[in-house]
Amino acid sequence: MNVLSVEQRKQIVAALVEGNSMRAISRMTGVSRNTINKLLIDLGTACSIYQDKVFRNLKCQRIQCDEIWSFVGCKQKNVTPGNKANGWGDVWTWVALCPDTKLVPCWFVASRDAGAAYHFIHDLKGRLANRVQLTTDGHKAYLSAVEDAFGAEIDYAMLQKIYGAAPEGPEVRYSPAQCMGARKAVISGKPDFRHVSTSFVERQNLTMRMSMRRFTRLTNGFSKKVENHEHMLALHYMSYNFCRIHQTLRVTPAMEAGIADHVWSLEEIISLPQLSFQAGRSLEAASFPLK
Repeated sequence: MNVLSVEQRKQIVAALVEGNSMRAISRMTGVSRNTINKLLIDLGTACSIYQDKVFRNLKCQRIQCDEIWSFVGCKQKNVTPGNKANGWGDVWTWVALCPDTKLVPCWFVASRDAGAAYHFIHDLKGRLANRVQLTTDGHKAYLSAVEDAFGAEIDYAMLQKIYGAAPEGPEVRYSPAQCMGARKAVISGKPDFRHVSTSFVERQNLTMRMSMRRFTRLTNGFSKKVENHEHMLALHYMSYNFCRIHQTLRVTPAMEAGIADHVWSLEEIISLPQLSFQAGRSLEAASFPLK
């Protein structure tokens, strides 16, 4: 059986985290798309397990949360009953970010409903070591989820943006409604109004769209399987948290948060599945869910 060399795997992973599609990578490297997909599954599973383990007892002071839209297979309006059973349709990625360290401690791929908010916020709560100031957008599903997970042990505010009328004409598809302002609403505790913002996590969502072909709008590079969508997210955040030096911090988010003591190389990410096997944990049998 042919086995990819370390250099080939590095080349493929570098192309994946820089926003290339699997078909484009196959053309560039000469490696079968099925082989690239198998590598993505192995690495995505290992990256998810590793980050789930190390992102615990985090000493974050502030957290911002947001959701970003994408779809698997086709948009929700075009889903047939047969494809719905395969997970096709709109999917939302719930993202939490620490604006001080730029670390993304957790994310969750699901719908944009109360059940997803409950799972996401409880996962976030289990990773924090102390009381934090939390800011979300005005999505009402956060209200009950945050209260259930944190109770009164949180300083929580919502940033509700106010939009004007949508533009008219053919450019409406590319030009969203203009933001006319924002209203800060205190929900719990005593949040510092200077830090009631979702700007950092929204900017991180832009990084996500630019770094993964599956999130690029108006293309055919979207995910065809929700499992591959999740694996790519795990690989992306492994690269973002541990390998990519933030321009403002001059270190990686994981280093700023005290989780890592050096900038990770792609070789270290590639070795994660092997380390998992050596530890006696089969990736296929792993019970850890993806974020």
